[in-house]
Amino acid sequence: MISPGDFWLASGHHLCDRDAAGRLVATPDLWRAFLARPELVPPAEACDAELALHTGLLAAPLRPVPAAEVAALADADARENWQLFLGFRDLVQARPTLEAAWLALFRGNVAGIPPLFLQMLTHLITRAALEGCGDAFTLRAAELFFRPQRAAIHQGATLLADEEHLDARAAGGDLGTIGRLLTEADATPREVELEVLSEANAPAYPARSDAHDLALDIAEGRPGQHGLARALECFILHVIGEPVTIRPVPVIEDRNWRWHVGLDVEATAIANALWQGERVQQARLARILWLGVLEFADASRVLPRAAGRPVYLALAMDAAQRVRMKPQNLATGLPLKTVEQAT
Repeated sequence: MISPGDFWLASGHHLCDRDAAGRLVATPDLWRAFLARPELVPPAEACDAELALHTGLLAAPLRPVPAAEVAALADADARENWQLFLGFRDLVQARPTLEAAWLALFRGNVAGIPPLFLQMLTHLITRAALEGCGDAFTLRAAELFFRPQRAAIHQGATLLADEEHLDARAAGGDLGTIGRLLTEADATPREVELEVLSEANAPAYPARSDAHDLALDIAEGRPGQHGLARALECFILHVIGEPVTIRPVPVIEDRNWRWHVGLDVEATAIANALWQGERVQQARLARILWLGVLEFADASRVLPRAAGRPVYLALAMDAAQRVRMKPQNLATGLPLKTVEQAT
């Protein structure tokens, strides 16, 4: 265990207010952080109208922006970028908290919203969900919710490493054995340089959390396997409002399998095929990296079809060894009654 400390400062969580339940409320300073992103800072060749728009929003990030003000921008790409940002801002501001906005977006329609904005929003609410968490393995596992990973199975370990960090190290040519395994399926090991989270280096996690430079082992029985279960529990409780218990399992052995949620596109496809009785090749089954069993604390909230039955969770890598978790699948895929059904 580590002492609870600040982590993921890059999320911008310190720029938010919190409501009585600990959920995040956007502030003008948070929107200023969005406006400071390279994607929104006007380039040197930007027209005066775009410079004025950006400057005005920095001064008053929540001010209404008439359509004519955006239409006056000389560059078509700039007009589109600002329309997307302002639409996203207004959608988020229409909800009382960032968590409520995230749920509304993913339970509705995210078409047209830049993935970067959705990733930043997921980063923020995941940080809020893990407020006060003192377990480095849980925190590192939660990075999967908003950071793409690369996977490798090596000497009994199931390793996940941050894809952006790997790309940066690959550019410098200093990946070492583990890094090469995570980036090249046919790599020849030479030396180990990529650091894996362990009990020894866990106390340093908060200070280096924004570097995303620690690999995580989620193999059976390892702390990372259980850390992912705890991270999912915290996220579901905080964002969706449902207390659940999740335990990792090596396989699904259930003749009366009722419900499952794939945590990514590949896991969803594999689990759907198995549930429908299709034959799945062993090589594809081997892409499943993590399985869990979820049980709800309040059975009255569960749809009758799944009542009293476990919900299976699955995480997989794709053919290129990439892991792209979609925590929004939890918002749309869990067998929960709607408000109308529950009353």
